[in-house]
Amino acid sequence: MNQFGTWTWFEETGEFHWSSGLCALFKRADDSHRIPLQEVCACLTPDSAHNLQTALQQASQSRDRFELVCSLRKTLLPVRCIRFCGEFSASSTQSQLQGFAEEISPLSGQAAAIPDSLPAVAAALPFGVLMLSSPQRLAWINPLFCDWLQLPQQPVKTALQTIHLFDAPLLGIIEDVFQGTPASLTQAFSQPDGSERLLALELTPVQDNQHTSPQSPPPVTGCLITATDVTTYHQTISQLHENEKRWQMALESSGDGTWDWYPQSGIEYLSENLKAIYGYAPEDISNLPEELDSRTHPDDRLQMELDRLDHFEGRTPGYINEHRVQCKDGSWKWILTRGMVIERDSKGQPLRVIGTHTDISERKHAEVALLESEERLRMALSATHQGLFDLNLHSGIAVVNAEYAHMLGYTLPDFQESRVRWYNGLHPDDLERADRAYTDYLNGKTEEYRVEFRQRHANGSWIWMLSVGALVEWDENGNPLRMLGTVLDITERKQSEALIWIQANIDPLTNLPNRRMFYDRLEQDMRRSRRSHLPLAVLFIDLDFFKEVNDTLGHASGDALLMEAAERLRRCVRESDTVARLGGDEFTIAMPDQHDTLHVEQIARNIISALSSPFMIAEQEIYLSASVGITIYPRDANTLSDLIKHADQAMYAAKDQGRNRFSYFTPNLQIAAQSRLRLSNDLRLAVNEQQLEVFFQPVVDLASGRILKAEALIRWPHAQLGYISPLEFIPIAESTGLIYHIGEQVFKVATYWVRRWRDLAHPDFQISINQSPLEFQNDQGRYADWLQHLRRHQLPGQAITIEITEGLLLDASTKVATRLLEFRDAGIQVAIDDFGTGYSSLSYLQKFDIDYLKIDQSFTRNLTPSLNDLALPEAIIMMAHKLGLSVIAEGVETTLQRDLLRQAGCDFAQGYLFSKPLPPEEFEALLLAQEASSHTG
Repeated sequence: MNQFGTWTWFEETGEFHWSSGLCALFKRADDSHRIPLQEVCACLTPDSAHNLQTALQQASQSRDRFELVCSLRKTLLPVRCIRFCGEFSASSTQSQLQGFAEEISPLSGQAAAIPDSLPAVAAALPFGVLMLSSPQRLAWINPLFCDWLQLPQQPVKTALQTIHLFDAPLLGIIEDVFQGTPASLTQAFSQPDGSERLLALELTPVQDNQHTSPQSPPPVTGCLITATDVTTYHQTISQLHENEKRWQMALESSGDGTWDWYPQSGIEYLSENLKAIYGYAPEDISNLPEELDSRTHPDDRLQMELDRLDHFEGRTPGYINEHRVQCKDGSWKWILTRGMVIERDSKGQPLRVIGTHTDISERKHAEVALLESEERLRMALSATHQGLFDLNLHSGIAVVNAEYAHMLGYTLPDFQESRVRWYNGLHPDDLERADRAYTDYLNGKTEEYRVEFRQRHANGSWIWMLSVGALVEWDENGNPLRMLGTVLDITERKQSEALIWIQANIDPLTNLPNRRMFYDRLEQDMRRSRRSHLPLAVLFIDLDFFKEVNDTLGHASGDALLMEAAERLRRCVRESDTVARLGGDEFTIAMPDQHDTLHVEQIARNIISALSSPFMIAEQEIYLSASVGITIYPRDANTLSDLIKHADQAMYAAKDQGRNRFSYFTPNLQIAAQSRLRLSNDLRLAVNEQQLEVFFQPVVDLASGRILKAEALIRWPHAQLGYISPLEFIPIAESTGLIYHIGEQVFKVATYWVRRWRDLAHPDFQISINQSPLEFQNDQGRYADWLQHLRRHQLPGQAITIEITEGLLLDASTKVATRLLEFRDAGIQVAIDDFGTGYSSLSYLQKFDIDYLKIDQSFTRNLTPSLNDLALPEAIIMMAHKLGLSVIAEGVETTLQRDLLRQAGCDFAQGYLFSKPLPPEEFEALLLAQEASSHTG
């Protein structure tokens, strides 16, 4: 079997790197792998040495393959040849040739004669051999060469003509050989199946050394051609070439840089991408390992060398290390290097290592920033007495701080938090909500983990907690590993919210739902009716002659009577029905799922009967009756307001008919609706002809007693009906779209007067403008026009306050939040009007930019020193101040109310105690009189 070995030639150093097999072929020691070109050429005949040097240079320049048969000096056989096959390495950015070499023939072009026995020997050779006696004729050919040339088996000695075997270029080369010039080349020969067989040919002139003279070289008597089949080799080389090219393209396209290192030769080829990572041009760095090692940060070099050694010695499957490398501009970049030994020598030492460099600076900077951020967060939160947790999502174990354990009644050494313990400690009513918030966040369904829940305290009680967390670490597959978060004890806040909710939704006297809660329940029942297609009955109940009882026996007896009446109403209906007190002696009942009106009539009769029975109040028998109005949804109305209105109309119809009876809503009661239509037409005319007037009601600073603000209020002086209440015409304006024109008029009038009163009275005077939800939500750029209007009048945004209702804060769209942010940026302040009567929520007050809370007059109308009366206003004031909001109390009519509010810390007040709403001229007179009084005083 022929000897075989691989080689790499580096043009930059002029050195060969030989494999162990090639060392054996040249009879060199196995450890002498690095050999200069000159030393290799010394082993060859002069012609072969010259041909090898030329072939290497041409292949390096042309990036092409080459094949060459070279003859060795000092051989034991008459002829001994080595075939060199090589090509340019596509994985290198510098001149590097790689290939193999093999012993191909025991023949030599320097033989003095061809023995007669040689043809017989050639027949047994594992390579092709033929002899030409002249450029045109074969002397002999061995069988293997016959197969390769697709010739019928010939006698070893034959007289075939070359013109039948070879193409014109090869015949020309043969002519040159007969002139004494040896040659080597690769020739393709067609096969019957359409493929090609590649043969490496070595053409050697055979000289007659017996007929030589000093004056001329020996004559050429023949041409010896040896052939080696290199088809498989070329296919393999081509495939390797393509694989290596795809490998490099894939890595380079990912942005990584590649390197190709030959540890024993001291050569390391760096790709252009790699050099570009550090800001270098291709020519800036030579192909030496120390180029990168010298740029490695001193603190990282030892670990890098240890990781590399672990792989070289087989302890790790790959070489992986993260280290810093200095760039051309002097900066440092974090690099992830990954490599693998792909070729070792007979002793297991690495011959070739390939790998990549990945710029991980951004990730490293992010990790540092995250650690710093976490530390700052811990320091900041430790000062706020919040609990901290660091949850391992795989193990379910959480590391917590002392404050976390303390909230639950434990000391930190005795407490171990985990998902299991946390889940077991949840209140049963909060299990589903808390678990859903956690899983939804982990699954990407929500942008943040935020949930409120109750946890069992060590003493057995329940405490409310707010938990907020965020994922901070993921594995290489993007799966979450770690969550950081905080917990806050919100028990007091929840208790305050519960108290405010009860006071806002429950009638304190009867413990029945109040108007707000009833409307909410009624909305739900209407939706339920639409789904089930079963009617909904609404009863409006008024106690007949209650005012007389209340005036005669006093409020205490009246309150006792109302409580007893509420209890009797409860007993008349099902648990699924809603009984509510709207105010005074008016009650409502919502009864869903009614299959026929007979049942409704029976309930109405039962109610009338129950309320007709005597009441024992203060040891006195008191007799009352009830008037009941009935409407059916959807027969009598399609909206909640119409349903209540029609029930109210039916109730008054029952009173008109003599009381102590019930009445259904009928079409005859539509007279009121027709009247409303006429009023709508009149309002449109009034708006078009600018008949509406803007009045101003003072807002007084309770600390100083001065008028510092005013609320702009719209008034309608009807030509026939006189002044019409806004409660009557504002809903009409909203339903007809006239509210936009009214709002525009109020704004422009208000800006005129606030400019004037700032000049005349106080430089910071402020006017508040009520905004309907329709105006606020359906703005088409009007607020941008308002800001321009303010600038034209040289007014800052602080000159105007926008009053909105609580319901707007519940709008899930971003429009409300965006609008409030625009107001904040423009300096316009925002007030929540009628606070406590709508959908109050502390979370919305924290979320949005709110400046004022206006306590509804229903909370101040009957304000007394009683703890019950003061509880809600005091709670609202305290809460508002905690949130950084100012408080304005509406409906202040007595000095007692004013003094109680001032003692409670209320900031401002308005009401008839100070002044009713006034035309602007009268308001100005009041304002200037106050200013004059303050100056003279």
